Amino acid sequence: MATLAEQSPSIPKHWSEGVPDVADLSHIPGEGGWPVVGNTFKMLADPHAFTRRMVETYGKVYRTKAFGGWNVALIGAEANELVLFNRDKIFSSEQGWGPILDQLFPRGLMLMDFDHHRIDRRALSIAFKPEPMRHYSGALNRGIADEVSHWAGSMRFYPAIKKLTLDLAADSFLGIPWGPEADRINEAFVDMVQASVAPVRRPLPFTKMKKGVDGRAFMVEFLTRETERRRAEGGGQDMFSQFATATREDGSLLPVDEVVDHMSFLMMAAHDTITSSATSLIYYLAVNPEWQEKLREEVVAVTGGPDGSGKPRALDYDDLGKLELTEMAFKEALRMVPPVPSMPRRALKSFEFGGYHIPAGTHVGINIFWTHHSDEYWDDPFTFDPMRFTPDKVKARHKYAWVPFGGGAHMCLGLHFAYMQVKILMAQLLQRYRIEAEEGYDPDWQDWPIPQPKDGLKVEFVKL
Repeated sequence: MATLAEQSPSIPKHWSEGVPDVADLSHIPGEGGWPVVGNTFKMLADPHAFTRRMVETYGKVYRTKAFGGWNVALIGAEANELVLFNRDKIFSSEQGWGPILDQLFPRGLMLMDFDHHRIDRRALSIAFKPEPMRHYSGALNRGIADEVSHWAGSMRFYPAIKKLTLDLAADSFLGIPWGPEADRINEAFVDMVQASVAPVRRPLPFTKMKKGVDGRAFMVEFLTRETERRRAEGGGQDMFSQFATATREDGSLLPVDEVVDHMSFLMMAAHDTITSSATSLIYYLAVNPEWQEKLREEVVAVTGGPDGSGKPRALDYDDLGKLELTEMAFKEALRMVPPVPSMPRRALKSFEFGGYHIPAGTHVGINIFWTHHSDEYWDDPFTFDPMRFTPDKVKARHKYAWVPFGGGAHMCLGLHFAYMQVKILMAQLLQRYRIEAEEGYDPDWQDWPIPQPKDGLKVEFVKL
């Protein structure tokens, strides 16, 4: 059988084409679950418990049926390295994420492979160069300071930070004042993300997928209009203007529809993943007050602390690298609650792993949450401990044991933006408040599609 890559010079976008059937995968241990739906509902109900049981029962390579097809799970840091580094170009990210996201976020960087991905990534990377990042830093400092100054008292943190990250996206990403479309944009993103794991994959009336597809239609119309305006006006320093005027290696502008798809995807990724990761960090600081105090001391040492009027000083762009302990705490929160718990790919050609032959066309996936909580790589893995990320410990650990931002060519393009936003948030909060939670507080988390506490995370900000 020819590999999929050999069958077509451009990767086919038909997700069912060339997929091995259960007979082709019968040598791999695993189970299909219930008729028709397979293990879909078991995975949605508690994906981490499901993975734990499958690994304990079948080992770190197993097959399962969910979301309408068979998938082979490849578990552990070695699997992460094989799939993410993708040295031999075995795996397609486009065909892995495609069945999940193609109706909602088509042609985002995560849904591109090889040369097309490399060319567009290079064009878009201009938005994350030092000069634009310095501009975003100023916008983030202003926006975060204005909003969190009103946060004293008891609150549900997740909806508050979700609103704030969306407001910040309007400023840093879009470069426009937040107008009457804000609620509709937020609703569109929520619908699109929720539709990504909807069991019904067709946009039938009254389904999550229909709401998601409608949300995408709204975003396409809004972002197309804005892209054309940016080009007519000559751009600006905000991220959207940088994308709208980005050029490929031959000097040509990206097509408008591709700018729209890239911006839609990156806004979703930044909006939802930063919301999730900032929430997990706040939770762990609230229930680990000794770590919260260590970060506060670091922030005060770097910024100089509040000014004479008691107003917190802004975190200067050039001082971001000095918040080393804050970065370690953020990395530990990302380990504990990775915002993307698993990642799919599709094999373009046959390969061997863990003693098994995996045929071309197989949908495969790695599990980041499992690796982040495995005692193979971490001592006492369910305990929050930022000291895991000292340089010596990082060097001694498998490079792919911690992969919240992915790895290889598809490493998250905006990871430094995420670090910057969270550090600025911590600098403002920790100079103003002590973050508290009820004794023994342990919220239940919704695991998919992007983790969030089901109760919104109940915390109290006590003025210092």
